[in-house]
Amino acid sequence: MSNKGSAYGQAAGDTDFRKKYDLDEYAAKAKEREAAEKEERKARWEAKMAGKKYYKPMDGTETLTTARNATQDFSKLVGTSTLVPAGAGVGKRGRGAGFYCEACDLTFKDNLQWIEHTNSMQHQRNIGATGEVRKATAEEVHARIEALWEREQERKREQVISLKERLEVRKEEEEKEREEKRRKRKEVEERRRLEKEAALKIKTEYGEDVRIEGEHDEDDMMAALGFTGFGTTAKK
Repeated sequence: MSNKGSAYGQAAGDTDFRKKYDLDEYAAKAKEREAAEKEERKARWEAKMAGKKYYKPMDGTETLTTARNATQDFSKLVGTSTLVPAGAGVGKRGRGAGFYCEACDLTFKDNLQWIEHTNSMQHQRNIGATGEVRKATAEEVHARIEALWEREQERKREQVISLKERLEVRKEEEEKEREEKRRKRKEVEERRRLEKEAALKIKTEYGEDVRIEGEHDEDDMMAALGFTGFGTTAKK
């Protein structure tokens, strides 16, 4: 072998690129995980025997439960498609087709089950909430009522403004329609006036015997039917 060093500054035979694992450390972590799972199984069994529901124990870092500040709009999901991973389960456990809760690793098939789950103690514990709500003071209640009242009044003012705007737009549209009708009516009257002036000019130049197109159509039709007139003969 060559005595030259490798690209890493040392002989290739003396270099080991394989990752080193601390077997004792991983064994200790596995033992702790197994002990925690065993304690959880025991707690679940004891809760079941006592007729209670098991909840994840609190570690002191949880916060008080607060109201959702966003509205759940499910109507926008109508007619949409969602991709799910291959081999997704058909039950609630794991990600599947439906409403997926990442904190609890559960999937729900309809929005009612989803809402009930988000309000459950199981979900509250998994997201780090205690499930308890802080009691509001009288000042906070008054401030909340005033804020809601002001928001309602603002909504009513916006409705009034929008109603006035719609009425004004409708008024403008009606005015445009009337103006268009007047314009068409004037065009028809102007065309008829020009036609009468042209007919009068022809008769003035060539005499009364000149037939103007359309002028004697009614008389010709009556003559074709055999009627010479509807005049009455008065007795003397």
